[in-house]
Amino acid sequence: MSKIIEVKDLCKTYVIDKRQNNVLRNVSFSVEEGDMVAIMGPSGSGKSTLLYSVSGMDIPTSGTVLFDGKDLTKLSQNELSQVRLDEMGFIFQQMYMMKNLTIIDNIVLPATESKATGESKKEKYERARELMRKLSIIDVADNDINEVSGGQLQRACICRSMMNKPKLLFADEPTGALNRTSSLEVMEELVKLNEEGTAIMMVTHDSKVAARCKRVLYIVDGNIKGEYKAPEDEKLSVADKERRLNTWLMDLGW
Repeated sequence: MSKIIEVKDLCKTYVIDKRQNNVLRNVSFSVEEGDMVAIMGPSGSGKSTLLYSVSGMDIPTSGTVLFDGKDLTKLSQNELSQVRLDEMGFIFQQMYMMKNLTIIDNIVLPATESKATGESKKEKYERARELMRKLSIIDVADNDINEVSGGQLQRACICRSMMNKPKLLFADEPTGALNRTSSLEVMEELVKLNEEGTAIMMVTHDSKVAARCKRVLYIVDGNIKGEYKAPEDEKLSVADKERRLNTWLMDLGW
């Protein structure tokens, strides 16, 4: 498979009160088409900073980020915004949605801003309904955002992230604000998307979530300390995969 994103010697430094804080230090890794990668590590290790720097939401201090052949570190802010809109999808722990719009209108919003798909308004709404049916939330299409559960709202965020058919989906603690049942339901949907071909890179502190991914990168003090590849044995249960991942994490000091 070809690499959809390649990160080389990525560094991110903040200057606070004239003191340098090196959050990322020469981080290098890649994500292939159809990959599903979890970023784990202790609090303050640089997980979210890595996600934001790789996705172009934050500007790295040095290093390169090649996304589908384009060096994001060389693009202007307008060019970055267009790449994020047309070629990337985003899911966050906090489920940001417009309060004055219905669920389906929120989902369609990114597609109305993009011309990349070449679809009519009617076609965009039909595809939104198709995504909502796939994620079992079509019955709340016309609801306001305060009329649905947290799990339904996060699934709506997943639908929204897929509207422009992204090459890579970024997720920052996508289950962090959900209860265990909703968390498992949302993770099931992300696994299905990945199985259908969508590459996913997510930050998580939850080993149950990370155990569903194909790879886990463990970051400490801005460096990738280790990489875990999930066993491909189909006979292994999710619980078995989680136990194996937890053993690996404990060996690294988790």
